Amino acid sequence: MTSTRTHKAVVTVAARAPLELATYPTVDPGAGELLIRVEWTAATPLHLHQADGGLLIQHPAILGSTMVGVVVQVGPEDKSSQGNVSFEVGDRVFGFCPPLFGEKARAFQEYATVPSWCFGKVPRDTSAQEAATLPENFVTVFNTLSKDLNLDTPWPKPENYRPTHADTPILIWGAASSVGQYALQILKFYGYKRLIVTASAQHHAHLQELGASACFDYRSPSVVQDLLKHVTAADKNKEAAPVYPLIIDCIGSQAGSLSPLSRIPQSGSIVAVMLPVILKRATEDQAPEYSMDVEASAKWADGVVTRGVRTHFFAENYLQREVMPTMLAQRNVVPNRFRVVEGATMLERANNAIRELRRGVSGEKLIWRVSDE
Repeated sequence: MTSTRTHKAVVTVAARAPLELATYPTVDPGAGELLIRVEWTAATPLHLHQADGGLLIQHPAILGSTMVGVVVQVGPEDKSSQGNVSFEVGDRVFGFCPPLFGEKARAFQEYATVPSWCFGKVPRDTSAQEAATLPENFVTVFNTLSKDLNLDTPWPKPENYRPTHADTPILIWGAASSVGQYALQILKFYGYKRLIVTASAQHHAHLQELGASACFDYRSPSVVQDLLKHVTAADKNKEAAPVYPLIIDCIGSQAGSLSPLSRIPQSGSIVAVMLPVILKRATEDQAPEYSMDVEASAKWADGVVTRGVRTHFFAENYLQREVMPTMLAQRNVVPNRFRVVEGATMLERANNAIRELRRGVSGEKLIWRVSDE
């Protein structure tokens, strides 16, 4: 049911054109839904891919999947999806909504009507800004581990739990990215011990605090050889297994990550790559080009299994309702370092966020305030 109320939303109008302001109907929540006043959101590479490359959207389109806000209306109870969490007007919540729920559930607008199972309550000691760094990449990591790398992530985690691959080398390329930082922490939480990462040298100390067992500078001309030597030196008697059976590419750049990374996996390795594969990166002067075909984007050894990560198709009802707020409250994961994108209005802040994404971001999450109140 759509009420007579309306609100402002930031929309794309054409590839690489400035975002504009539009008026949309405020949709009353149905069964199992919440109406949220959106306060904060996070700027992600996907927004740049959509705004500059038109990836998976048709203009005009409201962008944004991550939001932190306040519940202003609760729809009728849907007992099939409520779980152990209930919401009330006034609750501060955070979550990530896949695009299948339509524009009413997008983040770049004053009010969003969203499925309650996509949200959890912001822990008492967590700021709205900190909470905005989690949802999209928290979900991405769980999706990658369970769906793409076939790793178990039981919840609640059993006491004294030890995963099958506790001592298996896992390579995370681009670990200073938001998804890379949460991958480290979640893998560490589940007991994975050999977490080997690449990142700029300036981020190594922080990544070791988050759980990295060894760090390598991806800019080094010998990074591939160094990574291979690091594991083979420790596993001299495991010649039959691939050196790195499990690999996550958090960047998905054909030249920047896939080109060197594709020289590492061997037959039997599984490589999960964040989509889309970036063939040409968007800049102030260059339009982007993308591919959704990981296998064709690099030369892989025979027997290597490549998988493109498509987070927007997840459907674990308990993940954001229970797991995310609990792990954050207990500090099993800590929020990303973040930078607030400023601007006088919602529209200005949104355009400034896209501009900052074009310039490049390293080791921090861009967040911006949606509400002008």
